[in-house]
Amino acid sequence: MDFGKSKRARVALSAFAIGALGAGVVVAAPWSTSTTSTEASIELVSTATCYDMVSIAIGGRGDTPREGVKWLTTPDGERLPAAMSGDYSSDWIDQAVRAPNNGNVVPDSYAAVYVEYPADLASYENAVQTGVTNSQTIMKSISSSCPNTRFAIVGYSEGADVARRTAMEVGNQVADGDGKYGIVDPSQVVGVVIFADAGRVAGEGPFPGAENPFSNPDGFDTKYQNGNTPIPGQGALPGTSGGFGSLDGRVASFCSDGDLTCALPENTSLIHLAANVGRQVNADALQNEQLTPATGADLALALGRIAVNAFNDIASQPNWMQSDETFLDVLIKVSEPGYKPGAATTPVAAKVDGEQEPIEAGQMVDLVYLPQKIFREITGFIASNQNTVPVIMNDPYGLTLGPGSGHHFDYWRDADAANGKPLTSVQYAAAWLTQLAEQANKGEPVKSKEVQEKAGRAAVEAITAPVTTSATATPTPTPTTTAPATTSPVTTTAVPATTPPAVETPAPATVTTTPECTVPVEGETPAEGAPPVCVTPTETAAASATETVVPTTTEVVPAP
Repeated sequence: MDFGKSKRARVALSAFAIGALGAGVVVAAPWSTSTTSTEASIELVSTATCYDMVSIAIGGRGDTPREGVKWLTTPDGERLPAAMSGDYSSDWIDQAVRAPNNGNVVPDSYAAVYVEYPADLASYENAVQTGVTNSQTIMKSISSSCPNTRFAIVGYSEGADVARRTAMEVGNQVADGDGKYGIVDPSQVVGVVIFADAGRVAGEGPFPGAENPFSNPDGFDTKYQNGNTPIPGQGALPGTSGGFGSLDGRVASFCSDGDLTCALPENTSLIHLAANVGRQVNADALQNEQLTPATGADLALALGRIAVNAFNDIASQPNWMQSDETFLDVLIKVSEPGYKPGAATTPVAAKVDGEQEPIEAGQMVDLVYLPQKIFREITGFIASNQNTVPVIMNDPYGLTLGPGSGHHFDYWRDADAANGKPLTSVQYAAAWLTQLAEQANKGEPVKSKEVQEKAGRAAVEAITAPVTTSATATPTPTPTTTAPATTSPVTTTAVPATTPPAVETPAPATVTTTPECTVPVEGETPAEGAPPVCVTPTETAAASATETVVPTTTEVVPAP
């Protein structure tokens, strides 16, 4: 079928986990269009429709479509790395990306698709880059046959890194001589939602580039919060930071105070270094197996590569001894996965006939600067790590990922009406996406402030309206293979289901009506029959009346 042409160790490992959340080295290759023998006997099961708006949803660690779901396909029948939200359920971001279909959006006008990517820490950088490549492939495939379709990009945890990088590449494109863009026209991307942004800049508000960066994205006049005090700290992966170009003002980057993924205190250089190392090793194996000959060799290889690059970088700078750059600064710089080594020079005098030549004038200057350099190294190390020890002593892994209390899961429970924050971060994103879908259905952006306010109120009311569904219903714990409720923007194919590997899950925690709430842990399947999450006293009635409740599970934490 074709596209429709109609309108429609714990402390040691915690820095790795924080820096590479999802969230032998396994290299995750980008999606390929080649078909396999399994895909040769596919069954075409849906019609094709062009939607007014499609949300590109990117889950965190372990939260991605796997074999057994219905895959989207191109008009030629080649498999795309995505599944409709009706064919794959995410216990994390469904509440946001499915909201437009629960509101007043015209049927068959909106859809959400989940991106397939490794979503692991076996090779973090390759996993994230694969997610970026696959996200762009999906957008290009839909746009090629449905040029009027608009997009939102939504990501959480490891998927937040994918969403940020995808949005940065889209927003910073330069059109060619014919006015064409390599990915999609940036004007087609009407919203970007990032939960737990590891590339967040210190002091940045939730809506970077917007007219009111602490209040709301441009074009949506419902306030997220009162006040303009930034969340302290910055993202754990500052090397992934950057502007969104033409998408500035259309980005919502939510960060919870205490979530060290996006709110790591400043002056924690050693943790930044550990996070960068974690992006270059098989952190999954290191976390599960601790130090073994295999994981030790993997770690040693990464550390050795970083050390060699550091010395070569210093050797390529004739005046390094006179500079303010410290050796720790160099280590952090060269530990970035995207670091490109420069041409190195020989830092020692050449030998002639086995004898050492006299020290040259330049080297004499270096010796003169040596005491001052050593002083800078010591003071620089202390100054840049003032908060490292306090963070480590406070158990960074538990603070961020602790079952039931970790701040990495606050986005589903962070409403605080008494302090001017009536909706949780996920509810706010759901309301915004709903308004964007309504605007896409109308065919033009909402312009007047009066219409903005009216649409914003309607979107919020749709998100917070009471529902009559059972209060004990829980989200589907595993991806389903039932047909989507709405038709897809591309052909959907059925692949023979495979049995997923068993996941060791502790007995579900008992949930009571006390303020001690339990939330799911990213990447794990909630236990069947688990009750819904309870509501904290700070949440408003509007927040507790949401259509979707947070599933309950616990996290398997490796023994120290």
